[in-house]
Amino acid sequence: MSSGPVAEYTGPSGVADQGGDPMTQDLNEPFAAGDFAWIMTCSALVLLMVPGVGFFYSGLARRKSALALIWLSLISIAVVGFQWFFWGYSLTFSHSEDASPFIGDLSNFGLMKVLGQPSVGSGKLPDILFCLYQGMFAAITPALAIGAAADRGRMLPAVVFIFIWATIVYDPIAYWTWNPNGWSFVMGGLDFAGGTPVHISSGAAALAYSLMLGKRTGYNKVNGLPYRPHNVTHVVLGTVFLWVGWFGFNGGSALAANTRAVMACVVTHISACCGGFTWCLLDYRLERKWSTVGFCSGVIAGLVAITPAAGYVPPWSAVIFGVVGGIVCNFATKLKFVFGIDEPLDVFAEHGVGGIVGNLLTGIFAADWIARLDGATEIAGGWVNQNYIQLGYQLADSVAGFSYSFVMTCVICFLLNLIPGLSLRVSPEVEELGLDDAELGEFAYDYVELRRNPDDVLAGISGSPPHSIKGVSEKTA
Repeated sequence: MSSGPVAEYTGPSGVADQGGDPMTQDLNEPFAAGDFAWIMTCSALVLLMVPGVGFFYSGLARRKSALALIWLSLISIAVVGFQWFFWGYSLTFSHSEDASPFIGDLSNFGLMKVLGQPSVGSGKLPDILFCLYQGMFAAITPALAIGAAADRGRMLPAVVFIFIWATIVYDPIAYWTWNPNGWSFVMGGLDFAGGTPVHISSGAAALAYSLMLGKRTGYNKVNGLPYRPHNVTHVVLGTVFLWVGWFGFNGGSALAANTRAVMACVVTHISACCGGFTWCLLDYRLERKWSTVGFCSGVIAGLVAITPAAGYVPPWSAVIFGVVGGIVCNFATKLKFVFGIDEPLDVFAEHGVGGIVGNLLTGIFAADWIARLDGATEIAGGWVNQNYIQLGYQLADSVAGFSYSFVMTCVICFLLNLIPGLSLRVSPEVEELGLDDAELGEFAYDYVELRRNPDDVLAGISGSPPHSIKGVSEKTA
C-alpha cells in the first residue's frame, strides 16, 4: 500500500466487486498506509469498548447478576461478528446504486466480493477495512441494549434476540443513516458516529426489552428497587475502557487519518470532561457528596451526546454538549418512574435521551468548515451557518430511529415469548437465586455464597441460619 501519493481507483463502482484481481494488480495502490493504520487501530479501540460496557453494567448491578452482564456483552461480539459476516455488512453497506431507501441487498452476502473496492463510506478505505471497522459498531450496539436483561433475563433468548435485532433493527437504521442511498442520508441528516444507529436505537431497545420483561420482584413504582451499585471499581474500569475506546469510535469515523479525525477526538474529550463534572455537581446538590458513579455516568452522557456531532462541531460547542448532555441525562433517569418501566441500568436515559440531545444539538452547532477539515466533505451546516432546516432533519431522524427500534424490539420480544424454550424471563426462584448461579453456574466473586441476601444477616443475629455470616463462622470454628 502506498505511503505517498495514491493511485486513482479505476475499477467498477455502484455494484458489488472485489476491486480487481490481486494476482495481476496491487489492490493497495488507491489507499494510503496511514489511513489503514489509523482505522485498524480504531477498530481495536471500539472492540475494547464492548467489555467496557460489560464492566460498567456489572458494577452498577447487583452482585448476583454481575457476571451475566459481562457475559452478555462478550457474547454480543461473537453473535454480531458472525451476523455481520453472514449478511449484516451487505444489508447495511451494499454498493447497489438502485437500492431501497431503507435497507440494502445481499450482493455482498458472506462478504462475497468484499475486498479492495473503495467502500461506500469513504473512497479512502477498501471495503474489507470498512467492514472490519463498522462491524465493531454493530457489535457494541446490542451489547448496550441487552443491559435491560439485568437480574431477570434468560441468556439463550438474549442470544437469539441479539442476532435478530442486529438484522431487523440495527442494519436498517445504520443503512438509512450512513449509506448514500438511505433516506436520512439523502434528506441531509447529519450523524457522524452513531447518534441514531447506536445510541438512540439501543436506548429505545433497552426500554422496550425492560417493558416486555416486566418489573423485577420487589420493584416499587415510587422508589424502584433501591440498591447501591455493588462494585464501583467495575464502574470506573468500564468507564475508562469506554472513554479510551471512544477516541476510536468518534475519531475513526472520519474514516481517514486527517485533521477532521483529530478534531473529533478533541471535542469528544472536552464533552466527556464537562459531562462528568456536570453530573457530579447535580448529585452533590442532593447529598453533599462527590459521587464516583455520578462522575462516570456524566462522562458517558457527554460521550454519547457528542457522538453524532464529533466531526461537525467546533471545540467551544463541545462544552455545551457535555453540560447539556449531563443535565438532561441526569434528569432523564427519573423518566422510568414516569413510564412505570423497570429499566435497571438507565440505558434509555444515558443512550436514548443522550443520543437525541446530541442529534438536536448537532442541528444547531454543525459548522461547514469543521466538516471540510477532511478536505472533501461539504455540508450546509446547522444554525451557526443559518441553515435552520437542519434541526428539523435531525429531529425527524431521531424520532424515526427511536420509534422504529422501540416498536420492532417489542415485536421481536413478543414473538420470542411465544416460542417454547425462548421465553425471555427467568422464574421467580431463579431471579431470587441470581443469574450468575442459575444461568452461568459461575460467579463474579468467590465469596458470593457467603452472604446472599440481607435477610440472612439479620436472621443470623438471632437464629444463625446455615447461610448467615454468623452461622458460617460458628460452623467453621
